[in-house]
Amino acid sequence: MARKLRMGMVGGGIGAFIGPVHRMAATLDGEAELVAGAFSSDPAKSRESGEQLGLDPARIYADFRDMARREAALPADRRIDFVSVVVPNAGHYPAVRAFLEAGINVICDKPLAVSLAQAKDVERLVKKTGRAFALTHNYTGYPMVKQARRMVRDGALGRINKVVVEYPQGWMAGFIENPGNAIGMWRTDPKIAGGSCCMGDLGTHAENLARYITGLEIDRLCADLGRFVPGNRLEDDGAVLIRYRGGARGILYASQICAGEENPLKIRVYGTRGGLEWRQEDPNYLEHKEPQGRVTRYSKGNSNLYPEARAAARLIWGHPDGFIEAFANLYREFFKMVRAERAGRKIPEADVPGVRDGVIGNAFIETVLRSHASKGKWTKMRV
Repeated sequence: MARKLRMGMVGGGIGAFIGPVHRMAATLDGEAELVAGAFSSDPAKSRESGEQLGLDPARIYADFRDMARREAALPADRRIDFVSVVVPNAGHYPAVRAFLEAGINVICDKPLAVSLAQAKDVERLVKKTGRAFALTHNYTGYPMVKQARRMVRDGALGRINKVVVEYPQGWMAGFIENPGNAIGMWRTDPKIAGGSCCMGDLGTHAENLARYITGLEIDRLCADLGRFVPGNRLEDDGAVLIRYRGGARGILYASQICAGEENPLKIRVYGTRGGLEWRQEDPNYLEHKEPQGRVTRYSKGNSNLYPEARAAARLIWGHPDGFIEAFANLYREFFKMVRAERAGRKIPEADVPGVRDGVIGNAFIETVLRSHASKGKWTKMRV
């Protein structure tokens, strides 16, 4: 049996949301174990976080650069095989760069960087170093999303004409009524989040999901952004009209001020022969709608699922797969790449978002911002 992969982590310390998600997902299949980390920019908090996770004190680092340098210097049978980068946006690029340059495989939270230039530099580094790299657009890990993707590619919908994807949340709505509350969220700070809040946080997930399922690339877009929360320096709401290469049209909206909404990411894809609909809050079902009115509801219990959809299902039908399982599917695919790199083999293609997806995501953000600044002009998306 192959040994467990040795995992490192940057960020994800005490009080973090996404760090524990990555740790659960990475270790769900017993393929990896956490052995090292720089869990916070505060050395004391990093040390306390590592102690709570039961790590060797010598492998708990105060700084990610020191971690990259010292891990790379360890003997091959001790150093980490990969690192998960789960810090806020502005920290992605320097951490990813440090570990790639140290010869260590990387999996990173999205967006890849805070600028298209940084994202392209990471793409160059991945090619130069030959290391495995993945980006955690986790919604691509759901079984029914994979089923939708294959149905589109196999022509079940005919030619795609329309894509409607929406990602509303309501966590900022309370701040509209109570502007005296301190938001204090890094997503609203341009120095940490970059040039965008809502589109960088939610819009990139929506764009990636639409592209993953349909294979469509954006040609140009027209964006309208808004700031409803008093004191916000970045947008908390936005809508985008999209023209895809090949003629399809799209509508994408994302918001953090939709009162009462939790996480209802939803996508509808319409073609000449039918339509598909998938909802993240009810992720185990996919609806296929035909022009004659018949609706087929796919779930893990269907006997005619594509192999990749069946493989992504972790539990027997009737028992729901969820957020952690979808994340774990990304890690499982990434581990195929890491094991190949560690063995000196060619890194295989895997069903996990990669560095090119990160570049496209940053291009999407910058194009949205340019379009909005032009007061709604159609803007070419250049990657």
